[in-house]
Amino acid sequence: MSLSTATTPKVTIETPLGPIIVELYPQQAPLTVANFLQYCQQGLFANSSFFRIVNEHNAQQAEDANASIQVIQGGLAPGDKRLLPPIAHESTEQTGLLHEDGVISMARFEPGTADGSFFFCIGEQPALNFAGKRYADGLGFAAFGRIISGRQVLEAIYHLAEDEEYLKDEISIISIYQI
Repeated sequence: MSLSTATTPKVTIETPLGPIIVELYPQQAPLTVANFLQYCQQGLFANSSFFRIVNEHNAQQAEDANASIQVIQGGLAPGDKRLLPPIAHESTEQTGLLHEDGVISMARFEPGTADGSFFFCIGEQPALNFAGKRYADGLGFAAFGRIISGRQVLEAIYHLAEDEEYLKDEISIISIYQI
């Protein structure tokens, strides 16, 4: 998925472990990228965190092994007072962006409920694509960019996984800003 162009927006996610730089794909996922950038521009991600790490050891056992995932979730947790209204769902079928290693995507419950929580894929995650098995609706999640620098920071965060998905000691997101 080499989509980088001179006009591709990029953001830096500042953490105590170092920066993560992500390029976003507004041509493929315009609603999702606009939503993410709005959170950045309004400073709403400042003092948020990476609060959930799902891996093969701590994930709730899915009835279907094809529904298992490995992700790092961050941003604003459900119920945070800073959350903006949710956006329409842009599926991978619409965008052509798949949940490959290093892809950033929006977390959601039902379709059309994505707001200020996002996640990074660790390895390929086909269960999160359109027709994937993660949710019974089969609509998948809205991928909208990929990490281009700071992979070692993402790996360091991933290796802090605990026995439970939700971290007792969340990893601070100092800020996320467009570069």
